[in-house]
Amino acid sequence: MTLHLRVTRTDALAADVRQLVLASIDGGTLPSFTPGSHIAVECGEGRRNSYSLTGPTIEPDHYTISVRFDPDGQGGSRWLHDVAVGQTISVGLPRSDFAPVLNARHHLLIAGGIGITPILSHARAAVAWGRSFEMHYAVGRDRRTHIAELRDLCGDRMTVYPGRVGLWNALDPALRQQPLGTHLYTCGPASMIDEVTDRAAAAGWPTERVHTERFTVADFGPGAPYAAKLARSGRVVPVAPGVTLLDALLAQGIKVSNLCRQGVCGECRLPVRGGRIEHRDHYLSDDERSTGDAIMACVSRAAGEQLDLDL
Repeated sequence: MTLHLRVTRTDALAADVRQLVLASIDGGTLPSFTPGSHIAVECGEGRRNSYSLTGPTIEPDHYTISVRFDPDGQGGSRWLHDVAVGQTISVGLPRSDFAPVLNARHHLLIAGGIGITPILSHARAAVAWGRSFEMHYAVGRDRRTHIAELRDLCGDRMTVYPGRVGLWNALDPALRQQPLGTHLYTCGPASMIDEVTDRAAAAGWPTERVHTERFTVADFGPGAPYAAKLARSGRVVPVAPGVTLLDALLAQGIKVSNLCRQGVCGECRLPVRGGRIEHRDHYLSDDERSTGDAIMACVSRAAGEQLDLDL
């Protein structure tokens, strides 16, 4: 389902971050969503980018998103930085793989940079429902997105660090001093998320109590060429170095549902019948990877000369 929303307001939150307020054209309420949800925004010329929702979650009369301009991106953020108040844009229904655990005893929220957007949604819900939480936010002084709102919302439950060094100094003791039943949620640059999860593992945290929201994946290089064989038709699609399986299939007119193109959302998951997979995504669990029967077509590749798809 697609929602057609009108841009009712825009605000510059930092030099490269713009907040957009979106409302229904008829003024009605919008679908409720779980804290940590995102929407896919159609950003012109067939591009669809995902952005975290930062506003109220229950029967809201508007959605808000914060868009960081990426000069090295594919143009989606530039398009959204250029939209005008009154313009209508199309978005998908809210989706989430980063919801708070409702029976958690305590919520440990850790954000870096623009990764504050889904964390803000978590904090807003924690305050509304009286949940125990604390927030650690590492961000440069000139990029403190949503900082005034966060201070009003969180008070002394939030600590802001001008860089990651201060975060690391505070995080290790914080990880070891949490009450049993605490869940950790983190979003930010991939390197920061990796460091947080590594430190949590070293402190003895079970993986099921550590939750991440990733905007990007690491650069693994172009990879080697291989062939994707479509088992149902026998058709063979070549996948060149630097070309994703998703793009190779789409170029041949083979429809594959897709959204983030970053190996995060799970939309382009394809069934695999045979062949080894070089998993590059952050969606599949270790158990799902070990079965070798699914691939995220937007980032992952064959680890050999051929991959047999159940298509």
